[in-house]
Amino acid sequence: MIWKKLSKEKEEGNIEYKLKIVKPDKERIEKLASQMRYRLREGGGEAIYEIGVSNDGTLIGLSEEEIAETLQWLEMAAEKIGAKISILREGRGKRGKVLELLVRMIKEDFPIYVMIPVLGNVDSGKSTLISVLCSGELDDGNGLARSKVVRFLHELKSGRTSSISSHFLGFDEIGNIVNYNLVTPLDEAEVFLNSSKLVCFVDLGGHERYLRTTLKGVTGRSPDYVMLCVAANAGFIGTAKEHLGITMVLKIPVFIVITKIDMVPSEITSRVISEVVRILKKPGINKIPIIVNEIDDVIVAARNMASRRIVPIFLVSNTTGEGLDLLRTFLNVLPPRLKWEEKLDKPFKMYVEEKFNVRGVGTVVSGLALQGEVKVDDYMQLGPFRDGSFRLVRVRSIHVNRVNVDKAVAGQEVCLALRNISYDEVEKGMCILGKNATPKAVRSFKAKVTILHHPTTIKRGYQAVMHIHTIRQSAKFIEMEKEPLRTGDTAIVKLEFCFKPEYICEGDWFVFREGRTKGFGIILKVF
Repeated sequence: MIWKKLSKEKEEGNIEYKLKIVKPDKERIEKLASQMRYRLREGGGEAIYEIGVSNDGTLIGLSEEEIAETLQWLEMAAEKIGAKISILREGRGKRGKVLELLVRMIKEDFPIYVMIPVLGNVDSGKSTLISVLCSGELDDGNGLARSKVVRFLHELKSGRTSSISSHFLGFDEIGNIVNYNLVTPLDEAEVFLNSSKLVCFVDLGGHERYLRTTLKGVTGRSPDYVMLCVAANAGFIGTAKEHLGITMVLKIPVFIVITKIDMVPSEITSRVISEVVRILKKPGINKIPIIVNEIDDVIVAARNMASRRIVPIFLVSNTTGEGLDLLRTFLNVLPPRLKWEEKLDKPFKMYVEEKFNVRGVGTVVSGLALQGEVKVDDYMQLGPFRDGSFRLVRVRSIHVNRVNVDKAVAGQEVCLALRNISYDEVEKGMCILGKNATPKAVRSFKAKVTILHHPTTIKRGYQAVMHIHTIRQSAKFIEMEKEPLRTGDTAIVKLEFCFKPEYICEGDWFVFREGRTKGFGIILKVF
């Protein structure tokens, strides 16, 4: 295989070119280690090294001896900063071999996090795919895999997911899957403790009836990417198109997995691929589809995902295992998109997604830490309550992925046991903020909205359900710069919450819905 010329090396980013390293002195090794640390920081704990490549991207290539020596010195530099190197792929340059390497930090406090909600129409195999990926055991075609990840009995009986649940696929520092070496592959705590990188799948409902729960699962997290499942025996139908629209609106990169390819002839699969490609190329979506057939496609797709221009398409079978290895490799090399380390020095902020009344512990809340850090015994502000006030509460204990920890940081799914608050006083959508923050409860806000679909027209007094982070509340249109609004219109409007104040900030994105009406917006000003 001969690669094409690469683009010129960039000063920023997590990709480094190295022609060769020959007998470096101690100072040179230190410089290599410092450079590697910078590249790892740019990539959120992961970096790509191209060996045998000049700075202008020309593939020169090296002999076997030069490759071996270069690898030896790079591994020494990696060891100094607590990282490991694995080979992704090999190619040929003008004079010899070219290597592409993945450098990953060995786990220190917390693993690298990649958050991926899983969307798609009902019966497209979302839960089954998550189970097969995380457990390593294939499905029997009769719901065996799915039964391992459902939360409730009614979901098992109906075959439909109606709740939100998280499942973890862990990789070690050289890219091996941690789950498959555990006695219980789906044990969140064990996967968390043994992984250098965690892919968190958020399993969501595909039926139109559960759209509000699905929206909460996407807006309540800060997804790096979205995995959209399409069943080969059904095609791109139903809520799959709506879910694709949500990813476009929220500007989240998406990759598509066509499941159940063992159930239909190759002609039908080809027809579904053509349909998916046609939709992705439509004006308004305007994406570049990549059908993933080999490892080269995987690397190119993973490297360019953050641009949101390309959409990789995988073909898999959960019963025969076909195509799953390419998908696993893709998930291993897929870099985290969001730079959580930049938010660590800000005051703590987390929206309540779920609440629990735990015997012997008391009130426990869970959600995604959006910024800052929290420690055991810290005092935090919780609110707003219905009168617009916030209350000081103390953090009794912290759990991350069912593991008891002393602190949690931005980007993690966190459970906090709280003192000085009762279970009934907490409401989903409330915000937990640092002690020194000066929060204000918001009754109304100005926003720029776009109507995606509405059967008639929208006028003042119109009400719709707003999804902002984990907040889910009806709001009324009270002022509009353009009236009425129809499908496709964009306008500046003023909205007012119908029941109680919320904590929202300028720049927050939201999705709203009412019956068949769908729209989205961004908050410009809060009152």
